[in-house]
Amino acid sequence: MSEPHGRSEGEQHALLRVEQLQAGYGLLKAVRSVSFECSQGEVLALVGANGAGKTTLMRTIAGIHPAAAGRIVFDGQDVTGLRAPRRVGLGIAMVPEGRRLFGGMSVEDNLRVAAMRARKGPWNLESVLEAFPQLKPKLKALAGTLSGGQQQAAAIARSLMTNPRVLLLDEISLGLSPIAVEQVYQSLHGLIETGTTVVLVEQDLTRALSVAGTVICMLEGGIALQGRRDELSRERIMDAYFGLARGQAAH
Repeated sequence: MSEPHGRSEGEQHALLRVEQLQAGYGLLKAVRSVSFECSQGEVLALVGANGAGKTTLMRTIAGIHPAAAGRIVFDGQDVTGLRAPRRVGLGIAMVPEGRRLFGGMSVEDNLRVAAMRARKGPWNLESVLEAFPQLKPKLKALAGTLSGGQQQAAAIARSLMTNPRVLLLDEISLGLSPIAVEQVYQSLHGLIETGTTVVLVEQDLTRALSVAGTVICMLEGGIALQGRRDELSRERIMDAYFGLARGQAAH
């Protein structure tokens, strides 16, 4: 069987590598010398309290926010200086906090607009609707009329329409009802089973740990703890989350 996305069998480099990345707003350093790697098919959860720098890190990886220092390497290519649309074309897609759909357009049109920048790959309108069946009866509805959970599903589906190699999900459960969160995570589990590479920012630690293979806990813009989920106790993660302990798990 051939390797997914055309990667040769001998390739060993990480799909996404962040090296000593720094980013901020004026004099405020929101991301401080962050380094990590994410392999093809991996699910990496970024956790931490509000203001820890998680969203700025995600926006910088996506090309929405500029890096002040360090590098972002995607599939062996330095993309640090590339604008967001170029990164989408290479296979980096982000679902931002707050969904940010085109509320006055139909769900179908939201999806088709994203397809205009699509790479070649398995995701199209049909396969996206298989992953998010709750959107099928809402295709002609205006995106702004959907419930919060439906909007989140549509936002993830829209990003999938670009056929990303890595999907950046920022706070996908924020502001949703428990039932809506359950529906979104059911769909997310399905995506993970297809081998989709995911970097996930999530305030709900239980949800994050239910899907992640690797966990990074951020604190004050830096990494307080990182390691494989099965090597980290919940207590250790919570200590790092609240700044009660600092350290890095052995890989």
